[in-house]
Amino acid sequence: MKDYHLRIYYEDTDAQGVVYYANYLKFFERARTEYLREVGYEQMKLMQEGIIFIVRSLELKLMKPAKLDDTVKVRTELSKLGKVSFDFKQTAYVNDSLITEANIKCGSLDSKTFTPSALPEYLYNGMKKLLL
Repeated sequence: MKDYHLRIYYEDTDAQGVVYYANYLKFFERARTEYLREVGYEQMKLMQEGIIFIVRSLELKLMKPAKLDDTVKVRTELSKLGKVSFDFKQTAYVNDSLITEANIKCGSLDSKTFTPSALPEYLYNGMKKLLL
């Protein structure tokens, strides 16, 4: 489990002054990237190896809004790991109050054929440690 902190800027909000719902996907993407970086995930290296990650599906639940200048904590957990696919549970908080949660299913593809491809062994082993 890892926490990622960010501040809400004017550009993140909609006409009602709250975070535009699609921006939570950007926040969660950044948090997942930083979470995986600690176990050897480097996007440029994977692309050079011919591997890309994709989001296969997601479920997003919005409970309360984040607003301009709020500090948001995004908590990321790897919830499932296979040789080709992996799932995350992510939650967002403002002042320790849960505002958003998501279940995100990801996969690994060959960058040329866009067909499923196994995670590199070093990354699979690193991600496996996150489940413990």
